[in-house]
Amino acid sequence: MKLAYWMYAGPAHIGTLRIASSFKNVHAIMHAPIGDDYFNVMRSMLERERNFTPVTTSSVDRTVLARGSQEKVVDNITRKDAEVSPDLTVLTPTCTSSILQEDLENFVERAQLTARCDVMLADVNHYRVNELQAADRTLNQIVEFYIDKARKGGTLPTGKTERPSVNIIGITSLGFHNQHDCTELKRLMADLGIEVNQVIPEKASVHHLKDLPRAWFNLVPYREVGLMTARYLEAEFGMPFVDVTPMGVVETARCIRAIQQVLNASGAAVDYEDYIDNQTRYVSQAAWFSRSIDCQNLTGKKAVVFGDNTHAIAMTKILAREMGIRVAIAGTYCKYDADWFRTQVGEFCDEVLISDDNGAVADAIARAEPAAIFGTQMERHIGKRLNIPCGVIAAPIHVQNFPIGYKPFVGYEGTNQISDLVYNSFTLGMEDHLLEIFGGHDTKEVIHKSISADSDLNWTKDALAELNKVPGFVRGKVKRNTEKFARERQLSSITIELMYAAKEAVGA
Repeated sequence: MKLAYWMYAGPAHIGTLRIASSFKNVHAIMHAPIGDDYFNVMRSMLERERNFTPVTTSSVDRTVLARGSQEKVVDNITRKDAEVSPDLTVLTPTCTSSILQEDLENFVERAQLTARCDVMLADVNHYRVNELQAADRTLNQIVEFYIDKARKGGTLPTGKTERPSVNIIGITSLGFHNQHDCTELKRLMADLGIEVNQVIPEKASVHHLKDLPRAWFNLVPYREVGLMTARYLEAEFGMPFVDVTPMGVVETARCIRAIQQVLNASGAAVDYEDYIDNQTRYVSQAAWFSRSIDCQNLTGKKAVVFGDNTHAIAMTKILAREMGIRVAIAGTYCKYDADWFRTQVGEFCDEVLISDDNGAVADAIARAEPAAIFGTQMERHIGKRLNIPCGVIAAPIHVQNFPIGYKPFVGYEGTNQISDLVYNSFTLGMEDHLLEIFGGHDTKEVIHKSISADSDLNWTKDALAELNKVPGFVRGKVKRNTEKFARERQLSSITIELMYAAKEAVGA
């Protein structure tokens, strides 16, 4: 396992807990030391839930280390079964329980003898997968469990719904704008005359999972969670799935056309071209915005995009294809899916970055010197240090990215939200410059620090004063160019004369 100050994707048990806590009336028992239970605090704060997070920690303490868990885990499962009457209890292993070689499968079997609810052990290798991979695997495991249970009990429904219908797979707790996206996807399906059979796992009942095969097809809006379940349903029941993420005008239209193709292949007779045309022209403002003077002023500007697969790919395509903005770097921390990421963004960016090291990402951004960043909450911190504006487009995220107002990223309303985010990120980057022009800035001597470490060069008082006269939105670039000029000449002190020489050398 990698321990880091910043992590883009958490450990596997976080992914399992995200899925378990997304379902309705499912409880998770986490076998871990005190400290690993930060998920409860994180979810309660970010999701602003009215109810307690349904996760209990069966703590690994000194007694467990000395004598083993014995009856502790089984007692916790049966106690919670009596207290909250869940439909399903998921026992969540952690790296600690794996190191201790606890026989969690045995605990589950013993708990099943007395518990009234179903009890399941999350089958996830905590050393080989991260949060996203574990979430995908856990969702698939729960779906398989209840499909098999219905099949053995003879309660598995046969046949499809009368009207075209869809399962939306992958809406989870702690997802980036997932609740808003779900609402927008439901509206989109209603516009297309498609019934929503089920949305999983968010607010879904495990007792209804047996009805998943009744839908005509499955929609997987996010590559990170849901694809494994969709592939299982396709293999088991021949259910087609659409995994085109409807973000941006072009990809939303492509997603709708993929749905049209699936429905017509299933015996329906639908034509959504007029709908796509009308929405693109009159509902979405993105197509109009891309031709406006505001967007034309952004043409050729440079951006860096970094995040998970789904959102980083979508934003890269929107910036490059729909807005004419140059994407210097497109990157993801989903290293396990690197090849697919490269095939998706290769033609839309100058460079592809695959890394889960925030330091390497920070240095790449500093090197690219973009006009704006579109990334996670971590890139937002990096942008603040570099005086580069950042629009947050993917998890990991903070409470400000769980807005109370309606802000989907998918569908045609999502195109408007993304256009606003892009435009405001670029234009608000001029804020420091405008404040200085109109005398609204607090004139402190704030000097930009390099991103990896503090500067090893000495700036004279006159040079610092001159640097502070440079507009804020380019001050970092001027500082880096000057220091690079000095290092190339093996100089340790930067004077005002050296600044002018560096400026002439770059033709500024």
